[in-house]
Amino acid sequence: MKESDIGLIGLAVMGQNLALNIADHGFQISAYNRTTSKTDQFVANNPDTPGGLIGTKSLEEFVKSLAKPRKIIILVQAGKATDAVINSLVPLLDKEDIIIDGGNARWDDTIRREIALTELGLRFIGSGVSGGEEGARFGPSLMPGGKEDAWKELEPIWKAIAAKVDPTTGKPLEGAKPGIPVEGGVPCTCYIGPDGAGHYVKMVHNGIEYGDMQMICEAYDIMRNVLGMTPAEMSEVFTEWNHGLLDSFLIEITADILKQNDPESGKAFVDIVLDTAGQKGTGKWTSVNALDMGVPAPTVAEAVFARCLSAVKEERVAASKILIGPSKKFEGNKEEFIQAIHDALYCSKICSYAQGFQLMREAQNEYDWDLNFGEIAQIFRGGCIIRAAFLQKITEAYAQDENLANLLLDPFFKEQVEKSQDNWRRVISTAVEFGVSIPTFSSAMSYFDGYRTANLPQNLLQAQRDYFGAHTYERTDKERGNFYHLDWPKSDRPQYEM
Repeated sequence: MKESDIGLIGLAVMGQNLALNIADHGFQISAYNRTTSKTDQFVANNPDTPGGLIGTKSLEEFVKSLAKPRKIIILVQAGKATDAVINSLVPLLDKEDIIIDGGNARWDDTIRREIALTELGLRFIGSGVSGGEEGARFGPSLMPGGKEDAWKELEPIWKAIAAKVDPTTGKPLEGAKPGIPVEGGVPCTCYIGPDGAGHYVKMVHNGIEYGDMQMICEAYDIMRNVLGMTPAEMSEVFTEWNHGLLDSFLIEITADILKQNDPESGKAFVDIVLDTAGQKGTGKWTSVNALDMGVPAPTVAEAVFARCLSAVKEERVAASKILIGPSKKFEGNKEEFIQAIHDALYCSKICSYAQGFQLMREAQNEYDWDLNFGEIAQIFRGGCIIRAAFLQKITEAYAQDENLANLLLDPFFKEQVEKSQDNWRRVISTAVEFGVSIPTFSSAMSYFDGYRTANLPQNLLQAQRDYFGAHTYERTDKERGNFYHLDWPKSDRPQYEM
């Protein structure tokens, strides 16, 4: 029998769809699942793929079916399950074989695994896979990290199966069907960097995704509770927005969701969905890592906290009967205010992405990576959940200045914020007046105002720290890097004993 080009372990929906995508592009792929019947059924249901699907009943049979150096994708639950599969594979592999973890692994787990497998003579790639089930089937955004020679072995397959975008506009090329993949275009994958770089970038992608989704929810909430718009009316607005600066997958599906009626009750579907949001942890990882590295990423953190607040549904219902907010009626121009919401969403989005890219910039210093931010923006343009026309402008920003300190300093984004910030501020102040919660809109604005301010009030904070803890301070009239302490005089305030 012909040896397979690649193998895949884990036939949940993502695994099945990725395997079919690979087979559609002419690569023979071997599949293994712990439940043998699932493997058999999967192969039986897909008998005529261009490359071919080979079902295997044991890990030994699976490994033997692969051409050397073997390339094995693992798509199982992140964490202990991934380690268990790797440990089972290691005794069966030869030196230079490649294991590819395509799950939502923590980047530091990927670093650990890469070190351990390198010591055994094996190669390891941690690859972010974004786009959900449909992306896996017809073209995901792929973010591989590991040794570059291992990437070269995987590159032909990853570039073939990745989403494709128009090289000029950056818009995704549509039309992939089972057995008929999209041809041409720029593939949404590239080598990210060593060890955990790929999974780190995927984590930041997910953190940005949290921010994008919460911002859209805040725009929806303002339309609902300030303007009193119906879901159908809002759907028309989001549909229009999707043909301009906010053109994106998330805006598109928001328009679809808002026009959907519930088959059971006949009501607007969005109105019968309970307001308690789930999460898988990657947004939290992004926020915790930003705190660990001292990088300001408040908008992602607020998006995570918004989901946490949504989870205490019973408390909020009880509080709503006790805590009273403002009662107002909107009296302005509705169409003008809808445009202001558009501008607030766009400006907040710029700040959120600026935070994400700053976080990646700091991570490359922390982990000794050399990240290409223009290429990273490029591979986000198609296949992934945050794909948007907006990302083409980020690609262009880093093409013009690869050392760009912050997206807000790029001429295009600077101009966008300057001409839209009055509307942005108007929306935030109006939401506050009406008692509508806008954590990401307001945190993005605070980030913008803080970043553009030469003298923040932390001079007072540092004086406080020196006063009570002798933590020292730097002086405005001395060279940076020199620290001083003031011998604070005793005050007449009462002295308390413990």
